[in-house]
Amino acid sequence: MAQSTGLLSPLREAAFAKLFAARTIALVGSGLTTVALSLLAYDLAGGRAGVVLGVALALKMVAYVTVAPVVGGLGAALPRRALLVGLDLARAVLVGLLVFVSSIGEIYAVIFLLSACSAGFTPVYQATLPELLRDAATYTRGLALSRVSYDLEGLLSPSLSTLALLVVGYPVFFTLNAAGFVLSAWLVAITPLPPSAPADRGEPLRQQLTFGIRAYLATPRLRGMLALCTGVAMAGAMVIVNTVVIVRDTLGGTSAQVALAFAASGAGSLLAALATPALLERLAIRNKMLAGASALPVALGVGAVSQTFPGLLAAWFLAGVGMGLVQTVTGRVIEASCRPSDRAAFFSAHFSLSHAAWLIAYPLAGLAGAWLGIAGAFALTATAAALAAVAGARLWPRHEPAELWHFHEPLEHAHAHEHDAHHEHTHADEPDAGDAPHAHRHRHGRTLHRHRFVIDAHHPRWPD
Repeated sequence: MAQSTGLLSPLREAAFAKLFAARTIALVGSGLTTVALSLLAYDLAGGRAGVVLGVALALKMVAYVTVAPVVGGLGAALPRRALLVGLDLARAVLVGLLVFVSSIGEIYAVIFLLSACSAGFTPVYQATLPELLRDAATYTRGLALSRVSYDLEGLLSPSLSTLALLVVGYPVFFTLNAAGFVLSAWLVAITPLPPSAPADRGEPLRQQLTFGIRAYLATPRLRGMLALCTGVAMAGAMVIVNTVVIVRDTLGGTSAQVALAFAASGAGSLLAALATPALLERLAIRNKMLAGASALPVALGVGAVSQTFPGLLAAWFLAGVGMGLVQTVTGRVIEASCRPSDRAAFFSAHFSLSHAAWLIAYPLAGLAGAWLGIAGAFALTATAAALAAVAGARLWPRHEPAELWHFHEPLEHAHAHEHDAHHEHTHADEPDAGDAPHAHRHRHGRTLHRHRFVIDAHHPRWPD
C-alpha cells in the first residue's frame, strides 16, 4: 500500500497522535482560560483590567524567556516523560487555583508560574517530535498539522467561549482547562517515548544552562531565523495590541469587526500552514521563510495606507500568511542544526529568544500606538519588520554545504560512547567497561576533517 502523503498522515504514528491530542486538548483549554482571565481581571480591576492583562502578558513573556533555557540545559539529564507529565499536572493545579483568586497579585503569581511550566513543556515536546517522525517530509507535515491546530484554536476559542458563557459562568473555564491538562498528562503517560540521547558536554552546571543560547547564537542559519522571527513578533504585536484600537477608534467599527479582523490574521496563518508541505517540494526552507518575512512589512504598509475595514482585513490576512510561512517550519531548521542529544537545549533556546522578541514588540507596538498614533505605530513596526527580513537574509547563508571543513585543536575530555573508528581502544585498565556505552577521558590531536557541522561540545565555534 502506498504511504499516505496527506496532512493527516503523521497521525498514523501512534506516539505522535497521542502527543498531538495532548497538546491540542491543552491548547483548547488554554484558549478558554484566556477569555476567562480577561473577565476575571475586569471583575477585580474594573476599568484597569487592560493594565492587569498587560502586566500578566509581560510576566508570561518573562517566564518564557528565563525558564526555557534552564529546562533546555537540563533536558537531556531529565526523564522526558516524567518531566512532561509533571509539568502538565502542575499546570492543572495552577489553572485550577484561578477559580479561587481574589486579588490582582494572586493573578500575577499564578500566571507567572503557569507560564514557567509551559516554558518547560513546550520546547521538550517540540524536541521530541523529530524522534517520532523521522522522515523529513512526515516531520514537515507534523509541524504543519501542529500549526493548523494552533491557528484553529485561535479562530474557534472565542466562538466556543461565547457559546459556553450562555450556559455557564467563566470560572468553569478554569476547571475545564485543569481537566484538560490532566487528560493531557494521561495521554503523555501512556505514550511510548524514546529515551533522551545522553548529553556529553561535561560542562559545569552554569555552562550547561547557557549552552543552548550560546550554541543557537553561534549557528548562522539560526541567527538568521531569529531575525525573521523578530519580524513576526513586530507584525504579530501590531495585530494583537492595536487591532481593537484601529477598528473601534480609527475606523469606528464594532466589536464583531474586531473579532473578524483577528480571524483574518488567523485564517492567513492557517492557509500558510496548510500550504507548507507542498511549498517545500518547490522551495528551499530558507526561501520560503524569507518570502514570509518579506510579506510582513508589506502587510503593515497596506494597513498604514488603508482607511477602510476591508483594507485592514486584507492587511491582516497577508500578515497571517507571512507569519505562518515563517513559523511553521522553524522546527525543521532547529532539528537540522543540532545533535539529537542537544535538541531540548536548542528548542528551548529558540523558545526563549523568539519570545524575547515578543517581549520587546508588545510594548513597542502599544507605546507607539499611544504616543505616535496608529500611523506612527504602523510605520515603526513596518520598518522593524523590514530590517528583520534584511537581517535574516544576510545572516542566513544563501549556500550551505552539506559538510564543512574545520580544524580540531588538541582536546582532552570525557563523554559517553561506544567503540567505533573514533574511539578505538582497549580496556586493560577498565575490565568492567565493556563495549556498551560508557564514559572515560580521552585525547584528540589536532585534526582537519569535514562532516555535517553543528555546534556541540566538540565544535564550539562555527568555522570560517
